[in-house]
Amino acid sequence: MEPLIALIDLFINLYFFVLLARVLLPVFGIDPYHPVMQVIIRLTEPILAPIRSILPRVGMMDFSPMVAMILLTVLQSVLTAFLRG
Repeated sequence: MEPLIALIDLFINLYFFVLLARVLLPVFGIDPYHPVMQVIIRLTEPILAPIRSILPRVGMMDFSPMVAMILLTVLQSVLTAFLRG
């Protein structure tokens, strides 16, 4: 069971950092049409779009990545606890 837990942790941690990159790269002036940003957007949009449809926008702030990161952390804890029994 430990290899499965390690694999789940790896994928969730990688996705967490992809979400973090989605938030931070535009701050550093990366163009949204840059190929790397396009890949990041394609990877994160399936998770962020449903959250955005539920979560109201506050001015220019988009809190959906933060909510997604919190949900990923909770999912990781629940799955790890469930698999460890």
